[in-house]
Amino acid sequence: MPNRLAHETSPYLLQHADNPVDWWPWSAAAFEEARRRGVPVLLSVGYSSCHWCHVMAHESFEDAATAELLNEHFVAVKVDREERPDVDAVYMEAVQAATGQGGWPMTVFLTPDAEPFYFGTYFPPEPRHGMPSFGQILDGVRTAWADRRDEVGEVASRIVADLAGRSLTGALPADRRPPGTEELHGALMGLTREFDAVHGGFGGAPKFPPSMVLEFLLRHYARTGSAGALEMVQATGAAMARGGIYDQLGGGFARYAVDATWTVPHFEKMLYDNALLCRTYAHLWRATGSDLARRIAVETADFMVRELRTDQGGFASALDADSDDGTGKHVEGAYYVWTPEQLRAVLGDEDAEFAATCFGVTEEGTFEEGASVLQLPDPEGLVDAERMASVKRRLLAAREERPRPGRDDKVVASWNGLAIAALAETGAYFDRPDLIQAATDAADLLVRVHMDWHARLHRTSRDGTPGANSGVLEDYADVAEGFLTLASVTGEGVWVEFAGFFLDTVLLQFTAEDGALYDTAADAEALIRRPQDPTDNATPSGWTAAAGALFSYAALTGSGLHRDAAERALGIVTALAGRAPRFIGWGLAVAEAALDGPREVAVVGPQGDPATVALHRAALLGTAPGAVVALGAPEADEVPLLQDRPLVDGQPAAYVCRHFTCERPTTDPEELTERLRG
Repeated sequence: MPNRLAHETSPYLLQHADNPVDWWPWSAAAFEEARRRGVPVLLSVGYSSCHWCHVMAHESFEDAATAELLNEHFVAVKVDREERPDVDAVYMEAVQAATGQGGWPMTVFLTPDAEPFYFGTYFPPEPRHGMPSFGQILDGVRTAWADRRDEVGEVASRIVADLAGRSLTGALPADRRPPGTEELHGALMGLTREFDAVHGGFGGAPKFPPSMVLEFLLRHYARTGSAGALEMVQATGAAMARGGIYDQLGGGFARYAVDATWTVPHFEKMLYDNALLCRTYAHLWRATGSDLARRIAVETADFMVRELRTDQGGFASALDADSDDGTGKHVEGAYYVWTPEQLRAVLGDEDAEFAATCFGVTEEGTFEEGASVLQLPDPEGLVDAERMASVKRRLLAAREERPRPGRDDKVVASWNGLAIAALAETGAYFDRPDLIQAATDAADLLVRVHMDWHARLHRTSRDGTPGANSGVLEDYADVAEGFLTLASVTGEGVWVEFAGFFLDTVLLQFTAEDGALYDTAADAEALIRRPQDPTDNATPSGWTAAAGALFSYAALTGSGLHRDAAERALGIVTALAGRAPRFIGWGLAVAEAALDGPREVAVVGPQGDPATVALHRAALLGTAPGAVVALGAPEADEVPLLQDRPLVDGQPAAYVCRHFTCERPTTDPEELTERLRG
């Protein structure tokens, strides 16, 4: 019989709706039930494409005996971390503080007042590798709650007090100044020390795509000409593009590599990774003209549209790592890996040998049971391009016949904001109006479905129906970023207006008096602590993403209020640039824009006029860090940057301004290109 999760919209929660566990969604009613019964709360947090979440569900939450123990002695609460990043952040901070590590599924035991007292992640059904079984954990917590309730309460109170003391409000530098040249150079030196010169990327295994850091390095190169910064981007970009983390047949990136060589991925594909990496490769092409970067940017954009676009025009969250291996068993990577025998069955002997050589498929394999993850280790110029295209086309068609990974089809506002920015720019750079239209359709969905009459955002939607969860800081920041980028590409100033609504909410609801930012709104549900994190995770920190959008909006509108807020927010980057550059990459990228101006480009002229189009393209391809572009007729109401910018002798013209000073207008695209070099 379905439990309470049957009424939820989250695909992750619905996956547990038929468990024998009497799950509750996160709600006041669940904690009231725990108080009424006098039992603790088991909080289980995960997401739909999480491999180990599925494993624990099959091993424990589908087990009748485990469910009986849970139902009798606990109130069990299931949370989708992608719907409730605030709940996830608060308790993950506690898990990491207590255990030194974190991950999903996250398993936390709480008092009926939502105070945590015992933590973990995945627990196996039997003891293994030094880990207790989940049943042992349940028995231990049940006994402690029954026999040592006061002690449990004291532990919970100490943990909550410790978390409360971690607020960053009041921790910003006294002068609130953004990073300067010294801090940004120090960050570059720190990244150089952590750079993997052999395999690209930073640090060791597991290795995650460093999208935000790469954006900083590209902007730093544009501003300073640092060859070392560009080399790190090029080496990392090439290694990822040729590695197993990239889908060599269908395009798009997996979440991370389990090794340091980018060979074997954790196969789930997330919208946010692909949006960020699509934009990074597009910017790498803009900086260097790299054919590889161009191909990866376009293929990744096409992957997002083909595999993740929903019927309503938004973009789904993720594809699972697991799929049916053809025997009814769900196996990680089954959809993506190949054996030599499978290649021969599709391609015949000669082309199979060619494909095995090109893609690194061996009898021993690079994955499990002799299967190989496809890679492209050799430069593409050394292979027969026409033959390679034929092989890829046939293998992709054969792969389409395999059982497909599941798709989490909820639409997350912030991740769609990232996708809008990536698709708009990629479409503009590579003459793909279909990608620009896909970005516009997603933006329309966010306005129609996710935004209410007070310009407040719902974080998620599914099938065109908004979820009950309010947007968090990253939603407002990333949607504003996406809308401002879309405005620069399309010349439709209404997107600037919408971005302004969201950024005003950032100022009113998320910003402390000293300029620090919170992840949740002032009027959001109160948790045991108000989450606040300026460092990047898989996506840009909401804090620094907001700073970037505020800078761009201020440049387009001349708003001193938004500029001041952006500068104050970057104070935290000044504090962290030298100590943790890998984890403040987006803040460093925004700081590069602030240091450069950012430059403001107004392109005025009739839309569609060839001269206007040429100037607009030159403006979009400018590499000056964080430059903003406005396109339209003089005196366009929505974008103040266009006002008082007349045509020049009746011809379309471009105006470049920086630090409150404007250069003479130009009608020459080549001259504009030179002015917008970093």
